[in-house]
Amino acid sequence: MNVRVPGALHHYTQRSPVQAEGATLGELFDDLERQFPGLAFRVVDERQQLRPNMRVFVSGRGVRDLAHPLRPDDEVALVLALSGG
Repeated sequence: MNVRVPGALHHYTQRSPVQAEGATLGELFDDLERQFPGLAFRVVDERQQLRPNMRVFVSGRGVRDLAHPLRPDDEVALVLALSGG
């Protein structure tokens, strides 16, 4: 499936979108990590939860659960939330 990666993470992927597979969002991040070492750590923390500054959209719907099921035709977008003052 297509995964859109924000510009701040292009140094891992060199492009966007990229292709990845997984039956769940967590498996998708596992595949992304195999292809692009270090990328998943920027999105998922040590407790296997999405980092607070990350937003993930699956076919336009905001998702925070790594167990969320995916379909092969889903589009996934990773978005860095702005923070600071």
